[in-house]
Amino acid sequence: MVMVFYGSNGKSNPVSMENKVEHQTENQITYDIYLPSDLGMLYKVRLGLQSLENNISQLSLHHFKIQNTSTLDTFSLTINKTLPLSPNGDRWIEFPIQWPLKEALSVVTYHLTIFSRNILNERNLMHMTACIYGTHGDTGDRSLLQSWQNVQQGEKNESFLVIVDAVDLGELEKIVFLISSKTDCKLDIKKLHVQEAAKEHPIYVFEVNEEFSVNANKPKIQREIPRSFVIGGEKQKNYIDNNLNKEGSKVKNLTEYTIKVYTGDKRGAGTDANVHIILFGNEDKSEVFQLSKSLEHQNPFERGKVDTFKIRTKKLGSLRSIEIGHDGKGFASGWFLEKVEITDAARNSMHCFNCNR
Repeated sequence: MVMVFYGSNGKSNPVSMENKVEHQTENQITYDIYLPSDLGMLYKVRLGLQSLENNISQLSLHHFKIQNTSTLDTFSLTINKTLPLSPNGDRWIEFPIQWPLKEALSVVTYHLTIFSRNILNERNLMHMTACIYGTHGDTGDRSLLQSWQNVQQGEKNESFLVIVDAVDLGELEKIVFLISSKTDCKLDIKKLHVQEAAKEHPIYVFEVNEEFSVNANKPKIQREIPRSFVIGGEKQKNYIDNNLNKEGSKVKNLTEYTIKVYTGDKRGAGTDANVHIILFGNEDKSEVFQLSKSLEHQNPFERGKVDTFKIRTKKLGSLRSIEIGHDGKGFASGWFLEKVEITDAARNSMHCFNCNR
C-alpha cells in the first residue's frame, strides 16, 4: 500500500507502508510517518496499490484516520471500498482532508475520452497510464487500458471512455501519459477530452496527433500534452475574451461569419451531441465556437435540416479550412454531415466545405 499526501505547497513522495507498521490489531494498522515541513496544510490523500502486475491482490479499506501529533488536529473518514475498484480497474482512491475550520474540496468523477485510430487492435500488447494535472494538483498515474467503457468504432477512428475519480483538480492544464510494451507495437493517438461527469461543459481538449512506436529500443514512451483549448462554459468565454483582447484588439475589428450547417438526409443522420467549429484563415485561426443556438431550429442538427449560426471573431484573412466535430454526447450521437457553408461578411465571400460522411 502506498500513500501520497498533498499540501498547499506541494505533494509528498509516495510513502510505502511496507515497512512502517508500528501498531497492529486484528482490523487496524497504525503508521507513524514523517512528512516534509514545507508541504503546508494537507488537503488530500491518494491511497492505492503500488503493483500493477499482480491482479490477484485486493485491499479492503473501511476507515481512515490521520492526526497531527503536534497540534492534535484530527481527520477521519469512513471509506468502505475495495481496491482495485473493479476487476482490473483503478487501484487508487483519493479523498480530501477536512481539518477543523477549513473548507474541503470535493471528489469529482472525470470522464477521459481517448480518440485513436488503432488502439483496439493494440490494447492487449501494451500498458498505458495518464496523469491529469490541474491548478489543485494531479491524479497520479492512472491505468487507461484496463477499465475503459463506451467503446465506439468508426471507419477511420475509434474512441473509448475511462472514468477517473479524483479530488477536484481545478482548471485542467496538462496530461502526461506513459506507453510501455514488452513487444513491438504502434499506437496512433489523435486527441484526449476531459470533462466532469456531472457537467456538459467545459470540455478540455488535448491535441496529440502522433503515432507512437514502442520497441526494444524504446520500451517506454512518455509525453506531456498541454491543454489545447476549452469547449463551452465560462472557461470558453474567458478563453475567447482573452484572445480577442490581446494587443488591444477592439470589438470593431471583429469579423462576422454566417455558418450554414447541412445535416444529411439519411437514416440516423441527426445528432444531439454538442457540435463545435474552428475556422482557419491564411493569417490566423479562430477560437473554438460551440454551435448551439441555431437561427432556425430549437433542436439543431436534425436529419435533412439546415442550421444557421452567426459568430464574430478576430480577422483570420482568407478562409482556408475548418475543423468541425462533436463530443459524442447523447444516444446514437453519430452525425452525418453533408456540408458547411460559411459567408465572410467583411470580404463578401462564401466558402463551401463538403463533408458527406
